Amino acid sequence: MTALFLSAFITLFVVIDPPGCAPIYAGLTKGASAAQRRNMAIRASGIALVILLVFALFGEDLLGALHIELDSFRIAGGLMLFWIAFEMVFEKRTQRREERAEKVAATPEVEDVSVFPMAIPMLAGPGAIAAIMLLMNEAQGIEQNFIVLGALVAVILITMAALIAAGPIMRLFGDKVEAAITRVLGVLLAALAAQYVIDGLRGSFFG
Repeated sequence: MTALFLSAFITLFVVIDPPGCAPIYAGLTKGASAAQRRNMAIRASGIALVILLVFALFGEDLLGALHIELDSFRIAGGLMLFWIAFEMVFEKRTQRREERAEKVAATPEVEDVSVFPMAIPMLAGPGAIAAIMLLMNEAQGIEQNFIVLGALVAVILITMAALIAAGPIMRLFGDKVEAAITRVLGVLLAALAAQYVIDGLRGSFFG
């Protein structure tokens, strides 16, 4: 059970990427007060959690309604996660997030960034949705399902704390440390993504 929790936690942590979201959030909320930044961080994390819980609980039914086999979703999800890992290693994901943040910041009428771009697509993006659905489909029984959901809640709480403390975290670690952490997490995610693809191919052709 501990191994399952750690596997789910690491996967979701790498995909949601709290260390990568924190500096973006700090840049988006420069003009806001401390209370406003805290409220937006809580709201963004809460909305992302609700979205991911919906896909975690009802994602399999959605696949069934669309007549998509689980092994096909494993392969597609694995490839999607591998692409995210590739972008993390070569800093493409950070660059895209920064460009998106600049567009939002350049629009004066946009003040509350909790829904867009923070909750969607930075926290509850396609990669996170694919990851939580894959993890829930891999879990067997109610107990393992709760373990995966517990890992999701833990990652969201850490993300919320990272967003709230985004300013001090940026001053403490700096850009170089954040870039190094992101690259290491990207390599781990690539290995996990490759395993999803292997499992999907094995199930499709040899299951």
